[in-house]
Amino acid sequence: MRIAIIGAGAMGGALAEGLLKGNIFLPKDVTIANPHEDKLKRFAEIGASITTENQAAIIGADIVVIAVKPQTVRQVLEDIKPSFDPEGQVLVNMAANIGSTQIQQWLENDHLTIFQVIPNTAIAQRCSMTFIAPIGATAEQTAMMEQIFDDLGKTYITDEAHLEAGTVLASCGIAYAMRYIRAAAEGGVELGFSADVAKDIVLQTVKGAVALLQASGNHPEAEIDKVTTAGGTTIKGLNEMEHAGFTSAVIRGLKAASE
Repeated sequence: MRIAIIGAGAMGGALAEGLLKGNIFLPKDVTIANPHEDKLKRFAEIGASITTENQAAIIGADIVVIAVKPQTVRQVLEDIKPSFDPEGQVLVNMAANIGSTQIQQWLENDHLTIFQVIPNTAIAQRCSMTFIAPIGATAEQTAMMEQIFDDLGKTYITDEAHLEAGTVLASCGIAYAMRYIRAAAEGGVELGFSADVAKDIVLQTVKGAVALLQASGNHPEAEIDKVTTAGGTTIKGLNEMEHAGFTSAVIRGLKAASE
């Protein structure tokens, strides 16, 4: 099985990096296309095929991934259209806010196999939360796509209507999580740690919180209750954060991003 990725920017590059670290594709079966060759060199060094020509990239590929900015998608599709085989190739669109109907119109074909895929940049470390919406796909094709992205983190099969919410919660959400980490690390500096030490402490703490919730399956509040003793420092800190609107700010931020 061969895969072609068109675009080596933040998301396309992250996908390529994750695939080349993963267990599904050999480096020689991954082709990355980008108009600027300087972004491709690091992938060539680890065995991937590279090209600056989109049409050349998709020849012989089973899966064609569009990982460019939304405003560039139409140009890319029109570029690959003469070489794209709708019967033998699966199209994966990772550009946000570009619907399958629009893709069908640009490729002038209503019978495409399309997967609308929204990962986040942690896909580079095989830790993405990825949303997958199949359009015109068989159960076998959907299972294949799920297997590919499960190797790069965790997947959730959904419909196109929920992709925007998935984008906000997981794709944008990784930035929100990092903003908390930054804030906590800055607080650690005020408490007397150096910046690097504070960051490492917060990273390990967040990692531990995730591991606890994944292992137990508990609601976060159940784990919070275990460490909030009456009159203790934890509950005082939590209440002060809530007085400042912590939960409300997170929810409002998520809702604002979806508008």
